[in-house]
Amino acid sequence: MLPGMAAKPRIAIVGAGNLGTALAISLWRAGYVIDTVITRPGRASLNKARKLAREVDARAITELMMTDLASLRADLVWFCVPDGEIRGVAREFAAQVPWKKRGGKRSEWKGKIALHSSGALTSDELAVFRCRGAAVASVHPMMTFVHGSRPGLAGVPFAIEGDAAAVRAARRILADLGGESFSIRRADKIAYHAWGTFASPLFTALLATGEHVAALAGVEGKAARRRMIPILLQTLANYATRDAADAFSGPIIRGDVETVKRHLRVLNKIPVARDVYVALARSALRYLPAKNKKSLLLVLK
Repeated sequence: MLPGMAAKPRIAIVGAGNLGTALAISLWRAGYVIDTVITRPGRASLNKARKLAREVDARAITELMMTDLASLRADLVWFCVPDGEIRGVAREFAAQVPWKKRGGKRSEWKGKIALHSSGALTSDELAVFRCRGAAVASVHPMMTFVHGSRPGLAGVPFAIEGDAAAVRAARRILADLGGESFSIRRADKIAYHAWGTFASPLFTALLATGEHVAALAGVEGKAARRRMIPILLQTLANYATRDAADAFSGPIIRGDVETVKRHLRVLNKIPVARDVYVALARSALRYLPAKNKKSLLLVLK
């Protein structure tokens, strides 16, 4: 925390989307005061912000209603907006705060903290606040947030980088939320975000592809999803308690060349699924145990 800042700073949330909502609720349940929920202009956005604000005993305002930092009464501003909007929203936000107090020289942002939760972008997106005396950091949860779901943050790992004071404040907050914080170098953020993309969005894409293969086998829609769940859960349990090599099973680890050939022939009916199969099978041959690797590679060309 910064000198003079309360153990639990008052927080303003910018953005009332899936992440902003889950974060605000978790902070509020952990005893933090959510001062304000700030959103873009527009009836739909403001209604969403007002709904969230009611849940966390806060005010809801749009960016256009901000006149100065004093109206926020917040020690920490947490930006939960899409990556492409962070820098622009930060500049608009900072522009509405006077550079100096009347008759004084102290920046209005001195002693404040600004955070954003992009996985791919660094804390430099908030440089406009750093120039005005605030400490800034990026704080990204390795978690998926979708409409209608409010996952808790206990046990969730957060990658953090930025100014020392902001990092300290973020670590203290995440500890109160039950989260796990770890340091990430600025230069590694894109690779980190690509890793997270494999863990959830592309994993979801794999499941969606699997549904099309299930339809090829005569099992469609909800039935396909329901029948995949047991093997998916057991696979994740094996991976969680062992490692990737010990969780691996099927024709590739056995070196069953003929079965792989048959898979590829039937998947010719779904070229995209065949491409996914080949890419993942080649990855398996590179990173996981398998018999008859040379023969399998020839089949997968």
